[in-house]
Amino acid sequence: QVQFVESGGGLVQPGGSLRLSCAASGRTFSSYAMGWFRQAPGKEREFVAAISWGGGTTDYADSVKGRFTISRDNAKNTAYLQMNSLKPVDTAVYYCNAAPNVATARTPFGSWGQGTQVTVSS
Repeated sequence: QVQFVESGGGLVQPGGSLRLSCAASGRTFSSYAMGWFRQAPGKEREFVAAISWGGGTTDYADSVKGRFTISRDNAKNTAYLQMNSLKPVDTAVYYCNAAPNVATARTPFGSWGQGTQVTVSS
């Protein structure tokens, strides 16, 4: 099973920036689209962003469009989420996962990692 380890979360003030990293297991990382998700307390996990295996196609939730940028470095088996202009509503545990393509990224097939906590507060 493909597994992931998220890191880079922390406490940041509104308007600040944070870069999350997702280290994936296995040498087949580059064959899959990658997606970022988040879950706030008492809420369902929601889709945030996705990127195709080659990086040429991306998709973002409306709530983060223009503020977040997803990227990947296949040589390092790592995906990233650059988060700018952070808002308190972005506060959540952030997870990453994999899917065959961007279109199906909302239903990933990998195991869920521990996630990384992002807290946006003054």
